[in-house]
Amino acid sequence: MRWSDVERQQPRLAELGDRLLTGPGVVLVVTIRRDGSPRLSPVEPLVMDGSLWLSMMWRSAKAMDLFRDPRILVHNAIAGRDGAPGEFKVRGVARVQDDRAVHRRYAEAAARELGWEPQFELSHLFDVDIADVAFISYDTPTGDQHVAMWPPAREFVRRATSDTSVGKPEPASELLRPG
Repeated sequence: MRWSDVERQQPRLAELGDRLLTGPGVVLVVTIRRDGSPRLSPVEPLVMDGSLWLSMMWRSAKAMDLFRDPRILVHNAIAGRDGAPGEFKVRGVARVQDDRAVHRRYAEAAARELGWEPQFELSHLFDVDIADVAFISYDTPTGDQHVAMWPPAREFVRRATSDTSVGKPEPASELLRPG
């Protein structure tokens, strides 16, 4: 599925994703190394033509990982212990894009929105075929955990039972459209 599918079917979740993923200008991506262990790397995301795009340096380790195994996790950056403003995660498959016209449009959009212009011959461009998205947040005073995942639409709260644990899921309906 494309980012535009999230926007159309779960607009509040997509709005939150836009703010947390593209707003800061950098996300963390997890790829799978040759030995099967995870690699965590920063990338500048861009939404263009209804897709979530990631540009990477030519022959970078994370790009080479994706050529071997295209599974990817995209996660917003968290800057504090309390987890505010929440964790936004996109799981899917990175698809390499070799079309010069798409690269040209991406370079123009990146120059306008990110302040730099990647060169076709010196970078790799991937769009993310999204399998699912999730948002997890914590209520600071109570420690309760709120979880929203799609697809399918699942939303619940797990009440804090101590500083380091939460209870069983309780239904919630603050963010997602049922479906």
